[in-house]
Amino acid sequence: MSNTITATNFSFPGQKSVYKGKVREVYHLENDLLVMIATDRLSAFDVIMPKGIPYKGQILNQIATKFMQQTEDIVPNWLIATPDPNVAIGHLCEPFKVEMVIRGYLAGHAAREYQAGKRKLCGVSLPEGMKENDVFPHPIITPATKADCGQHDEDISKEDIIAKGIVSAEDYEVLEKYTYALFARGTEIAAKRGLILVDTKYEFGKTKDGKIVLIDEIHTPDSSRYFYKEGYEERQRKGEPQRQLSKEFVRQWLISNGFQGKEGQQVPEMSNEYINTVSERYIELYENIMGEKFVKANISNIEKRIYDNVMNYLKK
Repeated sequence: MSNTITATNFSFPGQKSVYKGKVREVYHLENDLLVMIATDRLSAFDVIMPKGIPYKGQILNQIATKFMQQTEDIVPNWLIATPDPNVAIGHLCEPFKVEMVIRGYLAGHAAREYQAGKRKLCGVSLPEGMKENDVFPHPIITPATKADCGQHDEDISKEDIIAKGIVSAEDYEVLEKYTYALFARGTEIAAKRGLILVDTKYEFGKTKDGKIVLIDEIHTPDSSRYFYKEGYEERQRKGEPQRQLSKEFVRQWLISNGFQGKEGQQVPEMSNEYINTVSERYIELYENIMGEKFVKANISNIEKRIYDNVMNYLKK
């Protein structure tokens, strides 16, 4: 699709390096500044899909920005400014090599593991007699190692993280405390929108002066799963699937087309019609999660728009 941005090749003043993740591209500038660009790439099962999704980068960036602002009273974050719909500028941090996944309900990966007979996930014991999408007695943290691009994130226990020296015991306690606090705030905000925050992941880093801060995205449909609150209990009672807001619909489409990111599997062809329906779903996600109308940015020349907006910010 010509109206998407799937890769960037910018050269900003004082640029030192570029890191390309699954969805975001991060430019490290002098003065310890980071310019993070949310592309329109779509990743599922840790595989980047061949086509971009119109407005996806803008949607993720704007949701993450708003939630960073709504949680900065409980957890400090890396963000300084958002000079463009797809861009966030913030402080350079050394990222922790774990994703703090927190789950309030037995859904997604946890449900698949449970159905396979596992009663322990990342060292956390799971109650017997649960069915998919049931609420846990209290939220559980099931961390994952942060994989390099193209590799799968892997479940890991708190004990292993500390024993392997991935995160110190002292720092892990802070990450855990922040994760519970963010999930509580996210749950509260979701409830006001008629939604249930089912599960999500947070990423943290350390600034040059040793402060632990929230980085990357927060409470977006790529990093989180939401259910509609209305009818949740009735659907559970009848054993019906929950109405949900997340990119799970993409995963389900891929599974039904024979793809789960396993070796030897081919990514199914995504028609332009299907790509447009995914874009429409992301806009629906935005409007429900944010409780406001989505305003489409000008995408006639996204690269020029991004470059000009970043340069104008840097000149100031």
